[in-house]
Amino acid sequence: MESGNTLLDDYVLGLAPSARPRVCFLPSASGDADHYIVRFYRAFPASSCEPSHISLFRREQGALDFRSHLLSQDIIYVGGGSVVSLLGVWRAHGIDEILREAWEAGIVLCGLSAGSLCWFAESVTGFHGDPRAVEGLGLLPWSNCVHFEASGSRRDAYRRCLLDGMRPGYAAEDGAALHFEGVHLARAVSSRPQARGWRLERRGEGVMEMRLATTYLGQKALVPA
Repeated sequence: MESGNTLLDDYVLGLAPSARPRVCFLPSASGDADHYIVRFYRAFPASSCEPSHISLFRREQGALDFRSHLLSQDIIYVGGGSVVSLLGVWRAHGIDEILREAWEAGIVLCGLSAGSLCWFAESVTGFHGDPRAVEGLGLLPWSNCVHFEASGSRRDAYRRCLLDGMRPGYAAEDGAALHFEGVHLARAVSSRPQARGWRLERRGEGVMEMRLATTYLGQKALVPA
């Protein structure tokens, strides 16, 4: 997401148990766009990990045995794009059930934009026009909103969804990431000094927004081991 800024990617690699982790990229939300796959291999070079990808739209590319490959990884990284399209193609190929197995096995699951929304029970997507609610995989029993900028339409849409009955949840500004252990938020981190994570829930006829303490990863001394 940020050319030349590897703080969040380095943080994810640091969560793996191996010094040279196996990282599989799922570019499904972009329709397995070639340029996105190339960007992944540039961001995760073989010198730092064992990168791979799975293509659901182009069978001549990527690993072919989805289940065995995904369950052999240390990290599964999901790219951005359309979360609606991503969930549809995953369910058609059984990837949703494999990812639940991976989660239960302790494999690190991560992603940005649609790759964040997909893990939650509910989320707010604006990829196909006006922001709207969508059901995710439900690994995390919360709602989620990304690109949660003060002047953006998704912030207002998320508040409306909460007032309409969406479950409480978490939001992230661009450059911020939410790190869950199990179903509980362990910490919020960021690749930009001012980026923040948020907790939101309905309170009566309004919505309470609570800004989370967010650790800027550029200050190495502040990052827990």
